[in-house]
Amino acid sequence: MPAGREGELTVTVRMRVSPEPEGQQALLDLMRRYRDALNYSIRAIIASKALSLTKAHRLLYNDLRERYSLPSRAALDCYREAIAIARSWLKNPRRGAVPTAKRLSVWLAHEEGYRVKGDRVELAGGYRLRIIGYDRRYDDFPSREARLVFRDGKFTLYITKKVPRPAKYAPKGVLAVDVNERQIVVGNSSVEVRIETPVERALHYMRLAERLQGKYSSLKYSAWLRRRGVRRRVRHFHRKARDIMEDWARKTSHTIISLAKQGQLAVAREDLTGLVESLRELPKEHRTALIALGYRRLGFWLDWQAEKGGVPLFVVDPADTSSTCPRCGSKLVEAGHRRLRCPRCGLEADRDTVAVLNIEERALSQMGGSLITPTAPQVTDVNPNRWGEPVNRPKGSPRPLGRGGGQIMASG
Repeated sequence: MPAGREGELTVTVRMRVSPEPEGQQALLDLMRRYRDALNYSIRAIIASKALSLTKAHRLLYNDLRERYSLPSRAALDCYREAIAIARSWLKNPRRGAVPTAKRLSVWLAHEEGYRVKGDRVELAGGYRLRIIGYDRRYDDFPSREARLVFRDGKFTLYITKKVPRPAKYAPKGVLAVDVNERQIVVGNSSVEVRIETPVERALHYMRLAERLQGKYSSLKYSAWLRRRGVRRRVRHFHRKARDIMEDWARKTSHTIISLAKQGQLAVAREDLTGLVESLRELPKEHRTALIALGYRRLGFWLDWQAEKGGVPLFVVDPADTSSTCPRCGSKLVEAGHRRLRCPRCGLEADRDTVAVLNIEERALSQMGGSLITPTAPQVTDVNPNRWGEPVNRPKGSPRPLGRGGGQIMASG
């Protein structure tokens, strides 16, 4: 996460761990007791408004030790986590039901709650876990609190670390990012990259989940099948769809930021926080694809990678970026499938190319610069792209970008 004090970034290192065979069941029992104790603590803190450590300690410590048999350190971490959850819920003006922890997860304080020693992790209470593998890039930075999670039969330890925030360089230009459900278009007045999205793969698993829900909702099937077996499978399909888009968003944001760093460019993206309000007006297929894409997910990872890499980032107004001429500012008219033409200056281009040029111009205006007027050959060499059809490259232009499926087109 990109949170942290000024001059610092907070990163989370994921560590695959495995308990000793004879201690696995005992550790799972502890995590179940911790979950029950956490839910009890949340309700008690909200009911009594014991939002300080002192009040929560007096109210809960003995109960957590006696009723749930938690080790002393686990009891302290339990009500500390409960305070954080209760505060967040109480501050939300649109809060719903009291939050409830469902997953097996334990919050661990550094040194007191856990220690990393060589290839082992020691937890308070005498539990030991073997380290299977983790990202060693942040070994030199001090560890903070951690969270042990049990999911899909595997234990994972997430360790928080503070790293210095890199200084941002002075950009030589802008790399604009335009988001739609089938392609991410990245470029400026000199270069363009098209990266395909895996939204169809994600939609495939979402449709499988919907079919199962529709088929087994009938009362002719046993309650166990409807409530346990099918529900587990439906959750698996939805999780698979989310994992596909999450993995793609992380890799794509890294690719975009790497391109920006190579050219010492700033990155500009549209502010799409209000897009959800207009989704109701879109056709169902288009709306479903945008929901599956998770455009805010890509924006989050772009912002984070830019912070981590010291790349300047600009967020611009998305209004009319795909319908205004980047050369003269006139309203564009349809000239074919996803193709627009300016009735005033004659510029003709794919709507995504138009959006990229307008985003670049708006970012440059924030920087105090101006857009280099695009030449007609550069713009009109972009063939209409029908949701994944290959874009024709001019002879001698660079080859497609790696495995991402992007196309780079040089200026004419």
